Amino acid sequence: MASAPPLNAIKHIANPPTDAQTLKLFRPTDDVSAEIERRINAHSLTKSLRADKAFTESRPFLKIPDEYRAHSLTGGTLAGPGRVVVPPYFWNETGGKSLVSIMYLGSDLCGHPTVIHGGLLATIMDEWLARCCFPALPNQLAMTANLSISYKKPAPASSFVVLRAKTVKVEGRKAWVEGHIESLPDDGQEPVVYAEASALYIEPRMAAQMKRFSPVV
Repeated sequence: MASAPPLNAIKHIANPPTDAQTLKLFRPTDDVSAEIERRINAHSLTKSLRADKAFTESRPFLKIPDEYRAHSLTGGTLAGPGRVVVPPYFWNETGGKSLVSIMYLGSDLCGHPTVIHGGLLATIMDEWLARCCFPALPNQLAMTANLSISYKKPAPASSFVVLRAKTVKVEGRKAWVEGHIESLPDDGQEPVVYAEASALYIEPRMAAQMKRFSPVV
């Protein structure tokens, strides 16, 4: 039998942190996560996105109440040492036009030794591409109807990756999105594309009611 959500979780859903506030909610607790944070914040891609007023920066998984985050695959189960070590950074272009995300994938997310599991890349594509199109939909909520992935090169574990997505078409409650995951290269180098995807997302007819009680924002 499902239990009622804790009172503080209900308050959190009713008044979640703003995008700007999520950027201050994570504090590294060890040298590894601190160094990952430092490198992401120092990278030229991060600096260029922060300078572009068309993009809004956030760490959306930190909007999920702790009581729910522990049961969230992407926000909780896959987060932590050896996995998605720090909460991913997101930059959403106004109107749901495009999205860029930077994250670090640790050593415990492998299929073959030292290679990130393809199923994890699919999971990231699924959710991150959805987050790209949310602002373009009437109630900013959708579910996956179709996801097609092409794997290009093995993605090494213990590395930084970038996801880039763009909304290519919107019709009412439907949105089509394309994207890919690539390496985060050093300045002057070209990124390596690991996987490409296209997806169709459909906003549920009950989206307005669902959003009122959803911990995922």
